[in-house]
Amino acid sequence: MEIAATRQSTFYKDMFRLALPIVIQNLITTAVSSADVIMLGWVSQTALSAGSLASQIMFILNLVYSGIASGVIMLAAQYWGKQDTETIERIMGIGMRLSILISSLFFVLACFFPGLLMVIFTSDQELITAGIPYLRIVGISYLFMSISQVYLCTMRSIERVIFATATNASALGLNIVLNAVFIFGLFGLPKMGIVGVAMATTIARGVELAICLLDACRFKTIRFRPKTIIERHKLLFQDFIRYSLPAFGNEVSWGVAFSMYSVIMGHLGSDMVAANAVVIVARNLGTVVCFGLANAGAILLGKSIGAGFMDTVKEDSTRFCKITFLSGIAGGIIIFLLRPLFMNMADLTPTAQGYLSTMLYINMYYVLGQAMNTTVICGIFRSGGDSRWGFLCDFIDMWLFAVPLGFISAFLLKLPPMWVYFLICLDEFVKMPFIYRHYKSYKWLQNITRDF
Repeated sequence: MEIAATRQSTFYKDMFRLALPIVIQNLITTAVSSADVIMLGWVSQTALSAGSLASQIMFILNLVYSGIASGVIMLAAQYWGKQDTETIERIMGIGMRLSILISSLFFVLACFFPGLLMVIFTSDQELITAGIPYLRIVGISYLFMSISQVYLCTMRSIERVIFATATNASALGLNIVLNAVFIFGLFGLPKMGIVGVAMATTIARGVELAICLLDACRFKTIRFRPKTIIERHKLLFQDFIRYSLPAFGNEVSWGVAFSMYSVIMGHLGSDMVAANAVVIVARNLGTVVCFGLANAGAILLGKSIGAGFMDTVKEDSTRFCKITFLSGIAGGIIIFLLRPLFMNMADLTPTAQGYLSTMLYINMYYVLGQAMNTTVICGIFRSGGDSRWGFLCDFIDMWLFAVPLGFISAFLLKLPPMWVYFLICLDEFVKMPFIYRHYKSYKWLQNITRDF
């Protein structure tokens, strides 16, 4: 009895130690998104809508980074449990190789074919014209992030969450300040509007990369060696692809499907786009704690599995789910309490305000489903190397249910916009029973390390 109580105490202490910095980082990220919405909302509704649609490219790229980071964390956390730092360095190099290749493709598309990207999300020529210069500038930041994001996720996987959070917070804090300077033309600079947002993002990501490179020169436990980016390690690369590819596919298929929601709303009018830009901020705020817990849980459980403490993982995963459930309820309450703030965050038309009001009510319960599913799929299942099941689950749910339902309801049945939004927000609850069944089977619980 005493041992169990001690183990529970240690779990909650370790979870808090890892989750708090990640939650703070997520809060700062949400603050930057909120600042973009507020500042562009003051410029014009067109600037707000164009910025929201153009930023979907960054949203998709961030999902690519999340997929690569999942592969890094799945493997690195378990090897950290074995204290095999040399293998972790190789894992980081593999992650960077993939990240740089994909980011370079996005860079070329954003900088040289921005109009083509904007047409995917909207047919409104005014929004397309406003979004083109944004993409041309922000595309440069993709190259910076290709290195910094993989480096930071590796640091998190070895429990250097305070450094990762401080680095990211510095960049995002600078982003907010530069947003104000460039958008409104402070200190004698010209007013740049949406272009100012792109410049602020690019400069901030450049600073973030510089901090990572400076840290890499002094941190000796896990060293960033450029040669690992091109170094060949067949068996480890096969492991990385085996476990990260489904996670990568999961993030991208889910993210592209989620972007399809923006496509649907983009063709329902600029009022719907503007309302959705605000509600995304509300949803991010409502799930900020849950996603921090998911990341921390994946690291903690993965480390325990790699160290061979299989008997404690089941108990810890149950505690993990309980914490997430409570944080999901808290997220819905936060959206409810801050509803007046969200309603006045941007200068919206009466129609857009009406949409926003209903969308906020829907998200009060939607965040609970999103929190629970993300925690189990991205936190618990992936800690044991089981990324394939989550990929199949999300792919079927999003592409065979939610996205077709959204297009049918919007363009075939021509339902009112709020009915369309309600229907596509059923996605998290449709898959929940299947996720719970797989969780209770414990087939996800595996040690995926090797002895090199």
